[in-house]
Amino acid sequence: MTMTLTYPDGSEVEFADGTTGGGVAEAIGSRLAKAAIVVRHDGVLFDLDRPLPGDGTIEIITDTSDDGREVMRHSSAHVLAQAVLDLYEGADFAIGPPIENGFYYDFDIGRPFTPDDLERIQARMEEIIVEDQPFELDYIDHGEALEIFSEQPFKTEILKGVDQSEMVDGHKVSVYRNLDFVDLCRGPHVRSTGRLKAVRLMRSSGAYWRGDEKNPQLQRIYGTAWESEKALQEHLEWLEEAELRDHRRLGAELDLYSFPNEMGPGLAVWHPKGAKLRTVIQDHNRVLHERYGFEPVFSPNLAKQGLWETSGHIDWYADGLYPAMELDDGVSYRVKPMNCPFHILIYSSHSRSYRELPMRLAELGNVYRYELSGTVHGLLRSRGFTQDDSHTFATLEQIPEELGRALDFTQEWFADLGFDEIEFDLSLRDPDKDTGMDETWDHATEILRDALKERGLEYDEQEAEAAFYGPKIDVHVRDALGRRWQCSTIQLDFYLPERFDLEYNTSENTTERPVMLHHAKAGSIERFIGILVEHYAGAFPMWMAPVQATIVPVADRHLDYADKVRDRLGGEGLRVEVDSSTEKLGEKIRRAMTAKVPVVMVVGDKDVESDTVGFRRYGEESEERGVAVTEALQRLKTEGAPPS
Repeated sequence: MTMTLTYPDGSEVEFADGTTGGGVAEAIGSRLAKAAIVVRHDGVLFDLDRPLPGDGTIEIITDTSDDGREVMRHSSAHVLAQAVLDLYEGADFAIGPPIENGFYYDFDIGRPFTPDDLERIQARMEEIIVEDQPFELDYIDHGEALEIFSEQPFKTEILKGVDQSEMVDGHKVSVYRNLDFVDLCRGPHVRSTGRLKAVRLMRSSGAYWRGDEKNPQLQRIYGTAWESEKALQEHLEWLEEAELRDHRRLGAELDLYSFPNEMGPGLAVWHPKGAKLRTVIQDHNRVLHERYGFEPVFSPNLAKQGLWETSGHIDWYADGLYPAMELDDGVSYRVKPMNCPFHILIYSSHSRSYRELPMRLAELGNVYRYELSGTVHGLLRSRGFTQDDSHTFATLEQIPEELGRALDFTQEWFADLGFDEIEFDLSLRDPDKDTGMDETWDHATEILRDALKERGLEYDEQEAEAAFYGPKIDVHVRDALGRRWQCSTIQLDFYLPERFDLEYNTSENTTERPVMLHHAKAGSIERFIGILVEHYAGAFPMWMAPVQATIVPVADRHLDYADKVRDRLGGEGLRVEVDSSTEKLGEKIRRAMTAKVPVVMVVGDKDVESDTVGFRRYGEESEERGVAVTEALQRLKTEGAPPS
């Protein structure tokens, strides 16, 4: 008996039944077989030594592909767990998935891991890799699995939570073995531990079991794995660059913002320079909103709990809400996690006509979300932030045009802020969040899909990633290090207009339900600025920089002239400062360069006499002497003008 396999180029080849993925790779060529990690058969990944199930498409997954690296990292996580159980008697192990650029595994050894522990574990992992232990897939009865893992509480909990429908033949679970080590796993894995060429443990930290702070705290070890030592070293160099760009570090170095312990996790205060940066970004945000036809509105930071019950946030978003405050003789209030219910109240403040639609409302509104303390991360994930929310109320017929407007707005916003790579995801319904509007959801999804196609935008579809009240387009950007950040969302919503009983009068004097379009461009202003800080490594373009030029007097006798130049430039709307400190000239220039100010202007005796300045841009070694102040002013105004 034979089976027919279809290669990626469309050609078909017959193989004997029972042929493995590794056998197919060998048939194609020895070089490909050497690079192979797993194969994809009809969209499903298979171990190289696992017989293929029959006819279908076939693709060889190599060690330099994203899928191949993910499998190597998954296998490395198993080796990590094996090493820890070998070294620490009585250790409990939990889960160990691959993650972006690496992997982790969670353990309980009764104490935190130390750097010395990580060295011991790394050494044992290297021994296991040299031993070239084979990864072997096995299916065992659920009861047998409970016996094998009877002394492992976290594995036992996982097994007890497995539904019969998830088991093979209704009663078997899959495990992988390498020698005496066995772990619950669906796979796939590399053929043997010797296939892992470059594995490095990075750090350890605390992590709650299943991410719930009510559960035991475990110890998580992070690692990374690559197809070669060269690829590993390139990644480590990338990490060093990422560390230098860390927005928390640069925020302190550039005196932009800080995170005082007295305020609690996830909350920042903005220093004068940071506030200038933020103001520039927000001002440009407002300008674009006005250009795209939005009207500004404002709303308070809290409201009666009933508002959030009507909106559905209490039902669907309870974990993200701060606890209720009882005021006004027992009435419960909540600080707001979203702005949308307030904009709905503005719409419903009086009856609306079709002539008023589309109604576009926008707000830079403060919101508060209770993020677990272990998950907050500077500005990138905080508990209090400002959302550039807009909500459009429109007829169904107006929605395609409004979606196009939203996509144009989003692309212009990111281009202005210096992001060239923009990627789109269509986030689909989560079946576990059924709002009882299946047909409406499907219709909304098609409208979003058509809007993306209309503008020729490539996109990926993401299952179960939509919010509870509608499907959405998530917009991602890639920064200078190639990292992918989700920022903007465009969401179509039939659900909230229904919950709030919104209506408008038609031209036939009947009533219809409007459709809502939720749209955030930056998302969180704080998070977006954190991304910008890391993208530019703190060296912002002139129009964005909190200080656009620093004037450095050579000596105290030049201070008056420096102040006059500053006032002259500042009077033209430029952000200029004078370094009036007593340090030597070289130290003043060094300090301005360290602060990454776009332009440093040195003034001395000849400049006072000739109404000139020295002119030196950030990153340049040489200074241009004798530049007329009028010329310097024109350069700064031209280069410092916001995107038009």
